[in-house]
Amino acid sequence: MDKLSPQQRHANMAAIHAKDTKPEMIVRRGLWSRGFRYRLNHKRLPGHPDLVLRKYKTCIFINGCFWHGHNVTLPEMDNGDWRINNSACCKIPKTNTEFWVKKIKRNQERDLEVKHQLNAMGWNCITIWECELKSAKREATLDSLAYTLNEIFLQDKRVKMYGEQETQPFIAADDGSDYK
Repeated sequence: MDKLSPQQRHANMAAIHAKDTKPEMIVRRGLWSRGFRYRLNHKRLPGHPDLVLRKYKTCIFINGCFWHGHNVTLPEMDNGDWRINNSACCKIPKTNTEFWVKKIKRNQERDLEVKHQLNAMGWNCITIWECELKSAKREATLDSLAYTLNEIFLQDKRVKMYGEQETQPFIAADDGSDYK
């Protein structure tokens, strides 16, 4: 049973915003201090990614564990009973469970569809979860993100090795077949 009245719960849920959240600000400050420059919520890209790094052709999504069902095995209805795996970092509420399960499933499906669209457009997608930004893991997560972005950049800009270039070498002079 919910400890809050419906009006209190509504006010609580309405106060949660989608932009400039604490996890997003942590990632933004961490990337900026490491020299990465980005754009926020690019309107022309599917899903309006939280951060877009055009130089790295990468979109970063910073997801809340509850809203996007991080490590949650969503239940299937079996004989009217919901079986929920609550061993994940977030828990599905015990009140109005059917609504929350459907909402989280929709969010997960939409996230997957957006990532497929961005990949088809040639963008790399990175998802950072709220639980990975807790103080114990924060620096490791940000360092890993910086490493991944640098790897993406180097992979994209790498110079082809000698054997990977043209199959026929460039000829500086004629082969002499026209001359007698």
